[in-house]
Amino acid sequence: MIIDVNVYLSRWPFRRLPHDNPTSLVRKLSQRGVRQAWAGSFDGLLHKDISSVNSRLVADCKEHGEGLLVPVGSVNPTLPDWQEDLRRCHEVHQMHAIRLHPNYHGYTLDSEQCSQLLKEAHDRELVVQLVLSMEDPRVQHPLLQVPVVDTKPLETLVKQYPDLRLVIMNNYGAIKESRAAQLAESGQVYFEISHFENVGALEKWVTTVPHERLLFGSYFPFFNLEAALLKFQESQVGGLATSAIQYSNAQSLTAAAKN
Repeated sequence: MIIDVNVYLSRWPFRRLPHDNPTSLVRKLSQRGVRQAWAGSFDGLLHKDISSVNSRLVADCKEHGEGLLVPVGSVNPTLPDWQEDLRRCHEVHQMHAIRLHPNYHGYTLDSEQCSQLLKEAHDRELVVQLVLSMEDPRVQHPLLQVPVVDTKPLETLVKQYPDLRLVIMNNYGAIKESRAAQLAESGQVYFEISHFENVGALEKWVTTVPHERLLFGSYFPFFNLEAALLKFQESQVGGLATSAIQYSNAQSLTAAAKN
C-alpha cells in the first residue's frame, strides 16, 4: 500500500507530459500499488480563477479516481477574496489540505500575506503543502523564470505556528538534512521524498530526520512514478521506516486534519 502525497492533475503549462489525462494517470497509479494520491492542479499555478480550478479538480477526482484521488486545493493569497477560496476548500469541498506555490504567486514566506494564510489554515487545522520548486531553473521558459522559494524565513514561521502541519514539497536542494531535522524538531514539519536525488539519498535522510516526518511523494506525472519507488530499492531503510514513509505517516496526517 502506498499513499502518494504529491500528484498533479491537468496540464503542465509548457509541454505535454505522459499520463497527463486523469484516466491514464489513475491507471498508472493503480498498477504501481498507489491506493491514495493527494492531487493538486497544474492550473493552480497561473490561473487567476482559483475557485474554478479547485472545483474542476474536485470533479475530476470524483469522476476518474473516486477513493484514490484526494483533491488538494490551491490558494493564492495575492488574489482578492482568497479567504473565500480557502473557506470553500475546507467547508464546501471538505479538503484536508491545501497546496501553496509562493514563487509562482509572487509572495515570500516572510510576507504578511503568507502569515495571514498560514494562520487561517492553522485555525482550520488544515495540512499545508508548501511547494519549493516546480521545474529545474536551468530548463525553464525564458519568459517565465521562477526561482526556488527562499526558505530562510521557515524557522520563524514554524516557531509562529508550531502546531501547523506543514509538508515541504519538491525540495530542490533548498533544505539539507541537518536543517530539516531541526525544523522537524521545532514543529509539525514533514518532507516528501520526490526530490531526494543521488544514490542512497533516502537512506541518508532517514539517518538524520525522524522517519515519522517523511512522506512518499512522486511528483507524478511531471516525474516518472517509478523514480520514487526505486528510492526504496537503492536505500536500506528497514521495514518499519518504509511502511511509515509509504503510507502510515500520511494516514496520520489525514486523520489529524479530520479530527
